[in-house]
Amino acid sequence: MSSNEQSTEPSNKPAHPVSYGVDYDVSYGDHPAPIPFTAPWVYEIHFPCDPRGPRIVRGTLRAVLHAHGIGEIAERAELLTCELATNSVRHTKGPVIVRMQWLCPVLRVSVWDASPDLPPFAPGAAMPDPAAPCGRGLPIVESLADRWGGCGSVDGPNGGPGGRTIWFELALGGDFRSPSPALAA
Repeated sequence: MSSNEQSTEPSNKPAHPVSYGVDYDVSYGDHPAPIPFTAPWVYEIHFPCDPRGPRIVRGTLRAVLHAHGIGEIAERAELLTCELATNSVRHTKGPVIVRMQWLCPVLRVSVWDASPDLPPFAPGAAMPDPAAPCGRGLPIVESLADRWGGCGSVDGPNGGPGGRTIWFELALGGDFRSPSPALAA
């Protein structure tokens, strides 16, 4: 075929390929390579004050952790995240934000809500009576998390009113190194 003849066969290449500055062509349905295990990542879930929210967050967290190959801490992370998200739904009236952050080898989960008050339970406090109808959530966090804490904030997400953040960390293996204090919330 000469250089000025047109081929009647279908072309495998699109007329105008889409480029997003990465090494794949979205027109073929290819996906980028997964990020490395040690690379940091963050996922956030925003949900209204709805009793179904903690269950949705728990399932999403499980899917994220297994997709990133850190399923060995999924069971503890699910339980602790569900406890904190449930506390937010039960004790506040506004939206809740759950943030999952991987800082290899540490997973940090933060739960923000619009309450201006930190919970009365402090790290190191005694476990409440097992027969009590409530009050066991934070002691469970205390006993299963490698580290945990909380802080209040004057400014909330997107410039809204402040609230509080309760967070916990789980480390893979025995290589736990505390992240920078600037990352505390």
